[in-house]
Amino acid sequence: MRYELSTLPLTTLLPEMTKAEDMLARLDERVLRHAVSDGFRERGHFFDAVGALWVGGELVHVEDLVLHDARMDARTPTHELTIAHAVLRTRRRLWNADAEWGLELSGLNALRSDLGDAAETVTPRPAAIAVPEAEEDDDDDDFSMDFAEIDAVIARSGEALSGKMPEPKVESVDDPLGLIRDEDWDESERLDNWRAVIRQADLLPPALGAAVLFDAWERIEPLRRQHWLGGLLVSAYLRGRGKVTSHLFSLNTGLKSVRHERRRAPDRTTRLIAFLEAMTLSSEAGLKELDRLSLAKLQMERRLKDRRSNSSLPGVIEIVLSRPIVSAKMVARHVGVTQRGALNLVGELGVREMTGRGRYRGWGVL
Repeated sequence: MRYELSTLPLTTLLPEMTKAEDMLARLDERVLRHAVSDGFRERGHFFDAVGALWVGGELVHVEDLVLHDARMDARTPTHELTIAHAVLRTRRRLWNADAEWGLELSGLNALRSDLGDAAETVTPRPAAIAVPEAEEDDDDDDFSMDFAEIDAVIARSGEALSGKMPEPKVESVDDPLGLIRDEDWDESERLDNWRAVIRQADLLPPALGAAVLFDAWERIEPLRRQHWLGGLLVSAYLRGRGKVTSHLFSLNTGLKSVRHERRRAPDRTTRLIAFLEAMTLSSEAGLKELDRLSLAKLQMERRLKDRRSNSSLPGVIEIVLSRPIVSAKMVARHVGVTQRGALNLVGELGVREMTGRGRYRGWGVL
């Protein structure tokens, strides 16, 4: 399946394209020079990963993703949460790599091989990890988690030695009608067809080229799994074109605000306008996020007045600004204090409590 650009209605797309180009440039310039750019960049990974699942029809709470990433799950991770974490790791890998690495064939193959199975296979952690830790406990909880993991390993080893270990599941499925997987689905060929669109998109303005690439990904559907990778590659494309270099653009944040009927419309012009609008909405949300983080940083830094030079409060401010939500144990691990001390530090900063619970609480910047 090839994607043709010969009938692209540039005149119709010009107003939304101009607006998207302007908003992308404004956001990139502000993030590049902003004092909270590092925190904004890291928080964007979490919000975009959750947005990618939302666009795909699945709901994942951002606080669950933050805790799962910190290996502090409050419950057994779900299938959707595992996929969201794969999206999060892929975003970080694309950001840490060269700007055009993800669009090269070697980069695409690496992403497919490294994260394909992880995104589709849930690997439950030991049952003890699914139980939330008390905020006031420190060493006791760590020891109990370690012993629970050891007990789980011993139990699995005993089952294997006694011959009771179940056979591992393999991917071969009895599917004589081809209802589960299409044998004619050639991912390599589809990826080549999609990568061929990149050369045509390079002749267009960056925002329009990104919209064309995303629409081509939706139409060609190169990967049966990891369909969410398309939005991330479009963000990498904007970075490679030099349009958004300060961070990996969060396209899914804006796509959440665009109606499904427009994103999946039969008419290509309607879809492209929707994608351009999503870029504008994402940029507007990013600018508002920068304002919130800047104000929160200013308010928290006022609490540092007359503090000693080795105070742990600057470290608490750093982690609060870099995560959508933090727990007492995350703060304790980051600044090297006990959980009781972390609770005291959070209380001194006056950060908003996000969960509304009396125990197992979380704090963050709204």
